Amino acid sequence: MGSSAKKKKDKKKDFQKPKLKVGKARPKPANFTDTSFKSKAIVLNQQSISTSAPSASSQFSHHLSLVTSKNDSQRRDSLSYLTTAIATRPTNTPLQQPASILLPKILPLTLDISNGVRAQLLSLLRALPLGDIEDHVGLVSLWLRTGITHLAVAIRSSTMDMLLWAIGCFSDALVSCAGGWVKTLKALIVMQGWPMETSPQAWSSITTTTFGKPGSDTKALAKSLNTMASFVEAGLHEDRQEQEQEQSPRWGWPLNNVEQHMISRRSNCFARLNLFGPPPDEESQILEDRVDRQSVFAKRFQKPIELGLQVARQEGGDVGRASARLRKAVENGMKDYDGLDYQ
Repeated sequence: MGSSAKKKKDKKKDFQKPKLKVGKARPKPANFTDTSFKSKAIVLNQQSISTSAPSASSQFSHHLSLVTSKNDSQRRDSLSYLTTAIATRPTNTPLQQPASILLPKILPLTLDISNGVRAQLLSLLRALPLGDIEDHVGLVSLWLRTGITHLAVAIRSSTMDMLLWAIGCFSDALVSCAGGWVKTLKALIVMQGWPMETSPQAWSSITTTTFGKPGSDTKALAKSLNTMASFVEAGLHEDRQEQEQEQSPRWGWPLNNVEQHMISRRSNCFARLNLFGPPPDEESQILEDRVDRQSVFAKRFQKPIELGLQVARQEGGDVGRASARLRKAVENGMKDYDGLDYQ
């Protein structure tokens, strides 16, 4: 009995409130921390007190590094800053970063999933000096071919806008760079869904899978045909140098053919010789002469394009008008071709 009463008494102690005396504070717990101290100053090691803003060059480099950000808004804003910085720089001053550093970082955005980023990329390319881009036209052509064969329709459409811009700015350099004529034409034909073979078996299903499909996007087809027509016109049109020679007055000896002995306007006029590069294949040839491009076009591309135009002409509307323009570009570009291989 005694032990039972003792247990009950011990349990009551847990629930009894201590009686506090008047004027005496409540006892503090064992883990109490005193926070009543006051500090007059907080010192941070290596604190920067500089009030000067970062330079324009450092800001340009910073935004150039942000074009690979995972946030599409950040990529778009960085491209917008670069565009404004390049467009508002003083006249006759070089770029904040050379094109050899700038282009390899921004051209991969050709395949960006955001429409706003791709549109801002085109604005940035338009702001760049054409001479700097023309020196790296091989890299530009590579990303253009990658974009026009992409699976996403929106990316193909944006890349076609970039290709039309390149044709309007430096068409001669675009079609005469390594692979610029053969590989780009092949990519444009693949984009249409046309086979490179001319056998009837290869073309038997084209009428039902490409153009005759119900609900197909005719605007996209018309845009791709117009883009191909512009590229064919750029590659097969008469050279400006030949036109200038025909319009210039004929001088007698020793001034006849003096234009052949002038310094070339190209930055790398002997690139076609491939003196220090790897052995080129047929598709990576540098075709600077119009006759060489006509020869390759006649052997590899003319027949597939003519077969594809026969199918496209049946659609009518925008597709029919675009196919008529492409047919006219082929006829005008090949009308003076004599069928001889000069390569």
